Amino acid sequence: MPDLAPMAVRRERRPAQTNPLAVPPRLPLHRLSWRGAGMALLAVLGALTGASLLGVIWPKPDRSAHLRDEITASALAPKPRDPVTVLVIGSDADREGAPINGAAPRGPANSDVVLLVRVDRKSPLRVLQVPSELAVSLPDREEPVALRDLYRLGGVALTADALRALLKLENGAPDRYIVLPRQALRDLVDALGGVEVSPPRSMKYRDQTLKYTIDLQGGLQRLSGDKVEQMVRYRDKWLGEQSRRTNQRLVLTGLLTQLSQPAQLAQLPTLIPAWTGQVDTNLNQREMLSLLAASLDNPRPAQFDTLPLLPATKEFGDLRQLDPAAGQPRWP
Repeated sequence: MPDLAPMAVRRERRPAQTNPLAVPPRLPLHRLSWRGAGMALLAVLGALTGASLLGVIWPKPDRSAHLRDEITASALAPKPRDPVTVLVIGSDADREGAPINGAAPRGPANSDVVLLVRVDRKSPLRVLQVPSELAVSLPDREEPVALRDLYRLGGVALTADALRALLKLENGAPDRYIVLPRQALRDLVDALGGVEVSPPRSMKYRDQTLKYTIDLQGGLQRLSGDKVEQMVRYRDKWLGEQSRRTNQRLVLTGLLTQLSQPAQLAQLPTLIPAWTGQVDTNLNQREMLSLLAASLDNPRPAQFDTLPLLPATKEFGDLRQLDPAAGQPRWP
């Protein structure tokens, strides 16, 4: 189990001296000569006159449809020069800043999902699904705590520090973070028109305390935001947390496929600014588009990884220890 010292919660870390998301400045445009500009102006006027006459006969084409057909992921923004690691925390709170979670028992928000996402313009997307039941030792506590509790105990900072110690990441990694509440997930999926996913089986669950119901059928279907939330929260009583990770991987794969469609790529420059207000992140909008450009432009599918765990024991209850035979480096 990783042993780390508690740290004060911080919203953002001071940016590293070298910004992996920085891109070279654009070169200035060359100036036209006065004679060349005059000839260009006459040509433009002639083209506009001809276009206006043709418009009387045929209606103007739907240029937005043309753009949707032509846009590619690489056109969203310049890709990051160096690999970037992003910590993604799926909060069980309904909205960012909510005083209590949407789980039982009620209390401050926990992290239902912890991911490390590595974006490299030269390689396929790498996603590490960190087990939420992983046991972590803290110096000020006699008993180990679950990784999912670190966000409640120390926010993004403590979660990032634990993963850095656990995975032997370089100083400063992860480079960026996103805390995603449940409402933000639902709204993102609905803004994309749903996500096509194939649940491996029917999923049914009723929580009387929370008055929350999960009711999904198996098989390929397009899920709304509410249904996607049900799928990522569903936990099979026989397969445990591993079943949640499988469901989350299916949803993430569906989301990436949906985002890569031309119609969705065209709306991302508008969707991202509206969506960022619902999440806690130290990524700006330009950086988000840059990471999406690198992630969606790679023809190879995303690669999902997890950490090997030892079998459950009575000593640790539902917590699991990391298998020491995993070796180093553990990721990526």
